[in-house]
Amino acid sequence: MKRLIVAVLGCVLALLGSAVNAQTSYVHAGRLVDVVAGRVLTDQLITIEGERIVAVGPYTQPPAGFQVIDWSDMTVLPGLIDAHTHLADWGQSNNVAEPLLHSPQEVALIGAHHARLTLAAGFTSVRDVGTFRAFGDVALRDAIARGWVPGPRMWVASSYITVPGGGGEVTGFAHGVVVPEDMRVGVVRNADEARDASRYLFQHGVDFIKLIATGAVLAEGTEPGAIELSEAEMAAAVEVAAQYGSYATAHAHGAEGIRSAIRAGVRSIEHASLIDAEGIAMARDAGVWLVMDIYNGDFIDEVGTRDGWPADMLRKNTETTDAQREGFTHAVRAGVRIAYGTDAGVYPHGQNARQFAYMVRYGMTPMQAIQSATIQVAELMATTDVGAIAPGRFADMVAVAADPLADITALEHVDHVMQGGRLVR
Repeated sequence: MKRLIVAVLGCVLALLGSAVNAQTSYVHAGRLVDVVAGRVLTDQLITIEGERIVAVGPYTQPPAGFQVIDWSDMTVLPGLIDAHTHLADWGQSNNVAEPLLHSPQEVALIGAHHARLTLAAGFTSVRDVGTFRAFGDVALRDAIARGWVPGPRMWVASSYITVPGGGGEVTGFAHGVVVPEDMRVGVVRNADEARDASRYLFQHGVDFIKLIATGAVLAEGTEPGAIELSEAEMAAAVEVAAQYGSYATAHAHGAEGIRSAIRAGVRSIEHASLIDAEGIAMARDAGVWLVMDIYNGDFIDEVGTRDGWPADMLRKNTETTDAQREGFTHAVRAGVRIAYGTDAGVYPHGQNARQFAYMVRYGMTPMQAIQSATIQVAELMATTDVGAIAPGRFADMVAVAADPLADITALEHVDHVMQGGRLVR
């Protein structure tokens, strides 16, 4: 009997040892970008247990029998984060009624496709800032979290809080066309409706609120410089978000709309195309992030012209592109917090890293650009789960053979992607 007990205990201990062995792994990083300190460490060992990092330090030989991922000849960075994507939508085209041409089922499937492309490009997390069909992004976020489809970790806003016919509506089609109700969940006419719509969105699973403070470049019948939501309406949504332990962000191109949104208490401004010196100072002093999609203008001009996008859209893009880049340069110099956001969905998903070169061209160092797409977005989203290679955070990493601090375009073609300790590329 004693021999049997000893044998059983031996088997149990062996199985336990195997389980621990399977859960613990190591990464040997030749160069590790420490985005918190803004420095590069050499010859580092990253210890992973399950999905999370438990230790980072100078390289020592790991115990025998454990998995060691050899990136000793590569630069290793935190998984990249895009703070402004639209995964759960069809994408921009020359047809203003495009969102009406696809069923919720089609949108769900194309969203999964977009998610896979985004993850493969090294963007292991995204802040998805709105959909035309309500809650498709919530479903996609949850499907990814459950392991049903591959994709980045998602923080989602779902329906836009917008005025009737505003920058968050599907516009430009013939009079009398009826837009489905699931595309109008966030349409509001006063502060009380803004409060109710925001509460409804949180009750149905969103992570934060997206406000449309001004008109949009790619929405027919709206002007980027024109104020749409009032300050009172935005403040009402911000109040509800705070009650749910969250925040609101504002799509705002025009200078006065930007200032109004900051006064209303938003956490970040999307686009900020026509921001002025006062708006830059207000954002800096209030600790508000700017999320400026400064690559997008060139794509819209080239592809929109080639494919016959509406002339009004192209005109608005021309009026905002150079101004946005000039504002970006001034904001960087002023020390405003800037989070990496590209408006992926206007251009093809998976090309998110193309904006890095623009951010360096218009005033950032390569390290600042990398920080904007890692630790800065994490701080914007108020999470310590992602954004850095540090104990306690998810083991989300990318590795590149080239040095992105010498040539930032290296991030346009990452060699390896890890998410939650699992190699996905």
